[in-house]
Amino acid sequence: QVQLVESGGGLVQSGGSLRLSCAASGRTFSTAVMGWFRQAPGKEREFVATISWSGGNTDYADSVKGRFTISRDNAKNTVYLQMNSLKPEDTAVYYCAATLVYYSDRVVRSETEYDYWGQGTQVTVSS
Repeated sequence: QVQLVESGGGLVQSGGSLRLSCAASGRTFSTAVMGWFRQAPGKEREFVATISWSGGNTDYADSVKGRFTISRDNAKNTVYLQMNSLKPEDTAVYYCAATLVYYSDRVVRSETEYDYWGQGTQVTVSS
């Protein structure tokens, strides 16, 4: 079992930065692929970024590539999403997700493959 709690959301002006954190409980965190997703009002939830259990592999949605950075600290059971050059279209509820994998340092883009989800944190970017 993995329980996830996001933090770090808030209101920021366009061009600003925020860092989201996702704290995980459970001894299996170090074997979990982690992902960030977001859902804007009236839209479906979409993939943002993912990181392998080792941190050696990452992948991003085209809309955030070059602006967002995903990282993890397995000693602290925490995954981060550094968001720079924020735009109003980045406004959404951001969710952290985890899925356990074994014998593979892969990343996961599909939300259907994630088994555990946090409650979400609101990010609002004003123009």
